[in-house]
Amino acid sequence: MQEYRPFKEGKVREVYDNGESLIMVATDRISAFDNILKNQITQKGAILTQMSKFWFDFTKDIVPNHMISVDTADMPEFFRKDGFQGNSMMCKKLEMLPIECIVRGYITGSGLASYQENGTVCGIKLPEGLVESDKLPEPIYTPSTKAEIGLHDENISFAQSVDVLEKAYPGKGEAYAQKIKEYTIALYKKCAEYALGRGIIIADTKFEFGLDENGDIVLGDEMLTPDSSRFWPLEGYEPGKSQPSFDKQFVRDWLKANPDNDLLLPEEVVKKTVDKYKEAFELLTGKPFGQ
Repeated sequence: MQEYRPFKEGKVREVYDNGESLIMVATDRISAFDNILKNQITQKGAILTQMSKFWFDFTKDIVPNHMISVDTADMPEFFRKDGFQGNSMMCKKLEMLPIECIVRGYITGSGLASYQENGTVCGIKLPEGLVESDKLPEPIYTPSTKAEIGLHDENISFAQSVDVLEKAYPGKGEAYAQKIKEYTIALYKKCAEYALGRGIIIADTKFEFGLDENGDIVLGDEMLTPDSSRFWPLEGYEPGKSQPSFDKQFVRDWLKANPDNDLLLPEEVVKKTVDKYKEAFELLTGKPFGQ
């Protein structure tokens, strides 16, 4: 049996070269504040992979995506063992575009801080009088650069995103920038409306796109997971304050409250986090995780 080694390893994911395709494995590692924690969050990788699969299937009418299969029976023998079941996705190889496509439907986080300072988010003027967690009149597209691990992405304007893409693809920057903006807004609108009907507010999220062998734009990476999005429960939603969320909020809150934590979480925080991820999966897909 051939041994595979990841050629690319992120904070929580590993990517393997499979010749014509890639195999992306979402591990059970968890990161917060740019640090990888010592705990594993059991089943987290599988929950996120299956959630991405759900959304890729749901949106393929808007834009093609890179998913080929999440069934390890379709993958080389090396991946048909424990540690890869459920959390591995075989994908088309893409040349990823150097832009993170962020869309915000509600005002929170760094967007709120910017708005409170000068009434804008990433240079986009917003109506006066918005409070924390308010729904925006229309979703806004706020791209950012992609930073190396350990560095922070930098918010840029749409015009700057054209420049970045033009530098990488002379003569095509404007067209690519416009297309990924349109795709980002269309994906967000369809998925946010669906999620709202299932009791989840998608406050914001990020998408990544790449080019296939024909130069066509294809949706890649992960999609609408609690790791790449802010999910809030619709029940109890109230603008004017921060909202509870379905992501790493328990982890972040505990780390903030325990600054000398040594990156090790108590078991109850791990369990609460897994339960939140599962709850989000079940609300969105309509079935319990693992069925």
